[in-house]
Amino acid sequence: MTLASMARKYEARRVPQGEKVATSAMIASLAAEGYDTVSAPFGHALVDLAKTDERVVGLSADLAKYTDLHVLATEMPERFYQMGMAEQVLISAAAGLAREGFIPFATTYAVFASRRAYDFIAMAVAEENLPVKIVCALPGLTTGYGPSHQATEDLAIFRGLPNMTLIDPCDATDIAQMVPVIAAHDGPVYSRLLRGKVPSVLTRYKPDYQFELGRAQMIREGGDVLVIASGIMTMRALDAAELLARDGVDVAVLHVPVIKPLDTATILAEAGKPGRLVVTAENHTVVGGLGEAVAGTLLRAGVTPTFRMIALPDEFLEAGALPTLHEMYGLTAAKVAQQIKGWL
Repeated sequence: MTLASMARKYEARRVPQGEKVATSAMIASLAAEGYDTVSAPFGHALVDLAKTDERVVGLSADLAKYTDLHVLATEMPERFYQMGMAEQVLISAAAGLAREGFIPFATTYAVFASRRAYDFIAMAVAEENLPVKIVCALPGLTTGYGPSHQATEDLAIFRGLPNMTLIDPCDATDIAQMVPVIAAHDGPVYSRLLRGKVPSVLTRYKPDYQFELGRAQMIREGGDVLVIASGIMTMRALDAAELLARDGVDVAVLHVPVIKPLDTATILAEAGKPGRLVVTAENHTVVGGLGEAVAGTLLRAGVTPTFRMIALPDEFLEAGALPTLHEMYGLTAAKVAQQIKGWL
């Protein structure tokens, strides 16, 4: 928290006459106007998979209800393990189950996995290359509860970990389709998770979309700007592209659901096309995430388009209403469109 935000924390809020006060601001549903939503896509996909594969089990660190693992706990209680508020125990137990031939899906909040349990993930899971799937809610700025719950640096933390596959899904389709894919992957996976009512975005633009490990996919074509995005920022980039189209700006959106291994071939092929501004967009700190991964890829290959990044700042973020925070930190479609237009 900055000194300015600390000062604002204790200021009385003055609401201008006629302005409405937002209700229950701290944890809000992800704003996705105009999109259909799917309830608990991760939980239902995991149940479907567990019905066909007896090796699949789920573990939670006292957060099953908040990672949609309660769906599995309700329908298949014999395949569910409640580990309590002990993330290091959660990871250790998942590693033990993996050694015994199970495919464990361990769920908690992203901040707790990346900060509290990192050494256990590194030593018990990644070094041993065990098929533990760590699926974590509240990635980046998807909660208003402040730095204690905002995992703005989780991808940076795990990108340097050998053997670890990293996923940042955009929507309900990505989440539902990734579950059997990562279960079949013979190694550890860390995935961000959107929970509750999750928007369905990708198939609106690409009806035949299929999640694949290590593959980026062009969701929208465009000749003026290429936005390389992951997670919820793919949705915001698509919405921003619609806004910019009204001003005659043609925006392509390349969705990168898998941060590691990165689909460098597709990124280089698209970024190497002449005449386009290249922008990365991510719900993560500007340090160590998709933007820097793409920048390094371009630099090493000698591909040098005009390049910009949309990301969260390298600071602890404020608490508050999620829509307000997205506006403040530039994650709304309107803010994304405004930034891109300013760079053209």
